[in-house]
Amino acid sequence: MRIRPPAQALAAGALVVVSACSDRTEPTAPDSPPTSTSLQPAHQGTGDDPVALARQVPGFGGFFLDDQGIPVIYLKSSAQRGNAERALAPYLRAEGFSPAQLRVLPARNEWVQLESWLPRVSSAALAAQGAVFVDADEANNTVTIGLERGALSRIRGIVAGLGIPMSAIAFKEAEPIRRVATLRNRVRPVVGGLQINFPGFLCSLGFNALRNSQRSFITASHCTNVQGGVEATPYYQALQSVTPTKIATEVSDPMYLTGGGCPAGKRCRFSDAARASYTAGTTSTLGRIAKTTGPNNNSITISGALSITAEGTAAVGQTVGKIGRTTGWTTGKVTNTCVNVLVGGTNLGLFCQNLVSAKVAGGDSGSPVFKGSSNVTLVGILWGSNSAGTQYVYSPMSGIERELGALTTF
Repeated sequence: MRIRPPAQALAAGALVVVSACSDRTEPTAPDSPPTSTSLQPAHQGTGDDPVALARQVPGFGGFFLDDQGIPVIYLKSSAQRGNAERALAPYLRAEGFSPAQLRVLPARNEWVQLESWLPRVSSAALAAQGAVFVDADEANNTVTIGLERGALSRIRGIVAGLGIPMSAIAFKEAEPIRRVATLRNRVRPVVGGLQINFPGFLCSLGFNALRNSQRSFITASHCTNVQGGVEATPYYQALQSVTPTKIATEVSDPMYLTGGGCPAGKRCRFSDAARASYTAGTTSTLGRIAKTTGPNNNSITISGALSITAEGTAAVGQTVGKIGRTTGWTTGKVTNTCVNVLVGGTNLGLFCQNLVSAKVAGGDSGSPVFKGSSNVTLVGILWGSNSAGTQYVYSPMSGIERELGALTTF
């Protein structure tokens, strides 16, 4: 959901003291699509993604961090532990683990099987009323279907007809995922995490980026006048009523498409993300996110800045943070990765999104999501939550750059 801005201006707050980026190109025209329009679902990411690294191990069934933060891997045979340690060595070293800390659990299903079943289960289940998400679930070694209360028998019956072993399917009650849209003062140079205002609504600015040398910021696709498609949405910071000078214009927001792996009756994308290009008169700083006084303390007071020093991914069980205009800096653990999600109350679906157990509220849409607490690794942008505000959904960087093109973020 998006929220409308308050009628009264907010008091001025602290400014983040950082240098401005020197490139001030005025936006001229929307981007050309950076990738093909194919909607075939993608596998998990690559590079620092432990699931991608471990995929080469015979009998691999999933990787996650347990409740104590210990790395865990599912293997068909414990004899493959050595191969798993070698494959995961780059990730384990980067995260401060030793190979000896890797815990092995017996796998019932191989990861290649789960990934092969995922598109079939996703297309069938997400076309049914009451489905919320479908995930190749690395923490449970199953294809897990999130569904609303009362939908179990209906969706179980649909899945039972797919010819996939029901022992490989898990069902989990879940609340519908809804879009989130409502720090709040004028800040220059503009950095990530701040309140932005577009006609009638409030959201959060995700992060600054260069696209073909054009100074830009990334926010949620639904934080535009029309979700999907470019209609030159104007943006203001913090409020048009307070600072009426436009800071940026929407230039890239791919259309939601049908076909491919998209469920019947739905339109799909890989990210809820759009790009806006800064005006020449607006200063911005690349690689900075406004920092509040601390995580999970309800503060929206700016007390400095986080520095983006890398882009990456997050594994199940890892802690990530977000900073948004409504709830500030909140942290929590990733509970699911590369989940195919339906947006409640719409006909929209998103492939390969990540779920996080953390506080969120209206207006936080577009918030940057990151690992770390000072020099941070950017992992995506937040766009939705459950109704209780205890779980949020974010689009990973891989999906964002797949649709918006390669971005320089620091």
